Amino acid sequence: MNKKVMVAMSGGVDSSVAAVLLRDQGYDICGATLKLFSNEDVETSCRTRTCCSLEDVEDARRVCYKIGIEHFVFNFGEKFKEEVMHKFAHSYEMGNTPNPCIDCNRYIKFSKLIQRAILMEKDYIATGHYAQIELDKGSGRYLLKKAVDASKDQSYVLYVLSQHDLSRTLLPLGGMYKTDVRKIAEERDLINARKPDSQDICFVKDGDYAGFLENIMGVESPRGNFVDMEGKVIGQHQGIIHYTVGQRKGLGVAFGKPAYVVSKNKNMNTVTIGDEKDLYSNRLTASDINMIAVEKLTAPMKAMVKTRYSQMETEATLHPVDDDKILVEFKDKQRAITPGQAAVFYDGDIVIGGGTII
Repeated sequence: MNKKVMVAMSGGVDSSVAAVLLRDQGYDICGATLKLFSNEDVETSCRTRTCCSLEDVEDARRVCYKIGIEHFVFNFGEKFKEEVMHKFAHSYEMGNTPNPCIDCNRYIKFSKLIQRAILMEKDYIATGHYAQIELDKGSGRYLLKKAVDASKDQSYVLYVLSQHDLSRTLLPLGGMYKTDVRKIAEERDLINARKPDSQDICFVKDGDYAGFLENIMGVESPRGNFVDMEGKVIGQHQGIIHYTVGQRKGLGVAFGKPAYVVSKNKNMNTVTIGDEKDLYSNRLTASDINMIAVEKLTAPMKAMVKTRYSQMETEATLHPVDDDKILVEFKDKQRAITPGQAAVFYDGDIVIGGGTII
C-alpha cells in the first residue's frame, strides 16, 4: 500500500512542487492549507509578500485541483493567536526581539498538522522547507540537516522539531536548488511558478511591528529614557517596542555620532545607547532548549553556532547549565546578540539543537 502523505500547502511555489514530487514518487497525497488569521483581523493587505492570506488558500486549492488531489483547509486561528501572536507580543513587551516563525513551526505547522494527519490516518506530513531529515541508524535518532541549497537553507527555523515531528515529516526539497524548483513549477504550468517568496512576518503589515503591537495586540509601551553605557540619561525614546539590539537608524534622537541600541531594560524602561564596539560580546545564555542530534548536553561540546537566521554560524563551545539552559562561549566576539532570537548549534551540516537567547 502506498504511504499516505498530507502536504502542507501554503499557496507558494515550494510547497506546490513538494506535492508534485511526492505524487510523482507514488505517494498517496492530499493538500492541506492552514487558515491562521483573516486579513481583516490583522489589518494586512491581501497581496503582500507574506504567507497564509486568503489568496494563498485559493492558490493552494488551484494547484491541488490541477494535479488531481484533495485539498483541505484547517482553521487553527485560535491556536495561532495563542501560541504565536500573543507570545510574539509578550516577548516584545518584555524587551526581547522574537522570531514568531519558529513558534509557528513548533506549535502549529508541524505539531498541530501532524496531529490532524494522524487523525485522518496519514503516515506523514510534508512541507516545502529547505532542509533534510535523516535517520541515524547508530543512535536511532532522526537528524535534521542543512539543505543542499545553502542560500535557501531553513534548518535554523526548524531546530524546534521533536523526534516525533521528524519521524512523521518529509522534506522533498532538501536536496534541491531553488532554481530547479521554479523550473519544475514552470514545466508543470503551476499558477504560482513565478510567485515571489514570502517575506517578513505574515501577520504584520508592511513590517510595522510597533504599529501591530500597539494597534492590534494592545501592547502599551510608554516613553522612557535613552541612557549611555554609564547609565546617564541622554534623551527620550518612544517606547521599547520600537527598538532592537543593533539598531542604528530611526532612533528619533541625534546623538552627534553613530549610535546603536546596545540593550533594553523592561523594568527600568530604558534603552541603552552605545558605540558599535559595545555591541560585541563573547557569550550568551539560551533557554527553552531542544536537542535533536543528542538527547541532551551533558558535557562541554564544540559546535558552530548561529544567532540569527541571516547570519553565518561561528565557532563556539556549548556548556550545559541545567536541563533547560546552555551557556555558549564564542571563539570570537559576536555582534548584536539579541534576546528573543534563536541560537542554533551545528556540527557540520547536522543540527545539534538550539534554544532561545535570554
